[in-house]
Amino acid sequence: MKAAAVLLVAAAGAWLGIFFSGTVRAQVGPVETGMSLRPAWNGETVVDASPLGTLTFRTHDAPLRLRITLENIDQERARAFLEDPRLADRLPQLLESDLLDGVRALVIRSLLCAGAGALIAVLVVYRRPRVALLGLVAASVALAGTGALAALTFRPDSVMEPRYSGLVAAAPPLVGSAESIVTRFESYRSQLTKLVTNVSKLYDTVSTLPLYDADPKSIRVLHVSDIHINPIAWNVIRSLKDQFAVDLIVDTGDISDHGTKAENKFVDEIGRLGVPYVYVRGNHDSMSTQKAIEKQKNAVVLDDETETVAGLRIYGLGDPRFTPDLSVRVDSNPATLAGYARAHLGKVGKADVVAVHDPDVGKGFSGAAPMILAGHTHERKTTMLPTGTRMLIQGSTGGAGLRALEHAQPTPVQASVLYFDRETRRLQAWDDITLGGLGEQSVYIQRHVEPDPQRMISPEPTNAPSPTGSVSGTPSPNAGPPLWHQGQSSPMLQRSPTEGDRES
Repeated sequence: MKAAAVLLVAAAGAWLGIFFSGTVRAQVGPVETGMSLRPAWNGETVVDASPLGTLTFRTHDAPLRLRITLENIDQERARAFLEDPRLADRLPQLLESDLLDGVRALVIRSLLCAGAGALIAVLVVYRRPRVALLGLVAASVALAGTGALAALTFRPDSVMEPRYSGLVAAAPPLVGSAESIVTRFESYRSQLTKLVTNVSKLYDTVSTLPLYDADPKSIRVLHVSDIHINPIAWNVIRSLKDQFAVDLIVDTGDISDHGTKAENKFVDEIGRLGVPYVYVRGNHDSMSTQKAIEKQKNAVVLDDETETVAGLRIYGLGDPRFTPDLSVRVDSNPATLAGYARAHLGKVGKADVVAVHDPDVGKGFSGAAPMILAGHTHERKTTMLPTGTRMLIQGSTGGAGLRALEHAQPTPVQASVLYFDRETRRLQAWDDITLGGLGEQSVYIQRHVEPDPQRMISPEPTNAPSPTGSVSGTPSPNAGPPLWHQGQSSPMLQRSPTEGDRES
């Protein structure tokens, strides 16, 4: 018991020693940085580019957090690197060398402070030099093990998937362009170079932050859903459209709340966005809503049809239900909804993306396309289906409308930017975006990289069982009754919409 107590005191002293070890100043290329090391539950590296935002990388598994604060930019040196090709060629090696020197100095200082903390803590508690030396040895072994774990689990490619929080305007340059994802740089030094270069440019032009220098090799898609007539959504969409230079917007439904004619004026903002707006009907959108959107000059309404938009072949199918109409019987059985989708498989063709509202409908298109976009649940989720099809379920870009006020915590405002390769039309990466504050200024971004963009997509087995029951509600304007209605005698499930139907 005494040995365990000594180890506990030594660990507490070492922790305090690291905590009070201070900050190491290091020059990384043109950037003056402050580096600090702190104990943490999760191993990560945090780059603080205040006031622009912070980037977090899961670089290792050891319980240590490396924090790098960008304190100043040597503007003359930065311009020299940006303008002189010879210096620019040397920048990756120079940055790596400078960064390693700074981290090395930080580690040495932290080890010395941790050892001193362990020694002093045990000496103060037990007042016996021999016991204090034992605590120092134990702390040294633990620190060596922690350092070895950090080195063994170091992931250079973690810079490909940063988590960002900060200003919307600064997000695209700091997170990085899709070019690095599509071309697959083998060295993290290239990513490090882009980060330092972008930070230098941002600090040099803080008064007029630049727009995203988009990669011409990618098609950028802004995925939104479940706006529920919240006007703040248009501010969010316009900001993300401009900052990420998106080529098109895909809306997977529930732009309305009750589908009334009075709500149709809300969709006039679509015509002012200046990029194609692909829309599929949700269960809160009426046929009147759909027709109002069709009138917008840049709208592409898809209901059991496929169109090529900005280089992507997109198939869309409107939701078969209209939840606000309580006089209509509704069947929301997942198997029935999946069957509704399978009845329309013949129209999908060689689509790159399938857009639907309900994820249960989306599952019926598993294997029909590499990518399915959906919404409805107000909770973001990404699923890889057994066929190789990825389904991205979007949260609510309108914060669930007025429903956001019904819970203790408001529903977050969410959207995603998807990067497709222009030649293969396969998804390369995507940024999940969550907005805070008033939904206009602060933003949290999680970058994801598709691990196998060219994976094989296998169709669902043709002997899949057909569902019983039927889907009732607003029919597709171009399609007849679902195929499984013909010759079936199963009665339609009659009920009023559940609480879940009303909320989604």
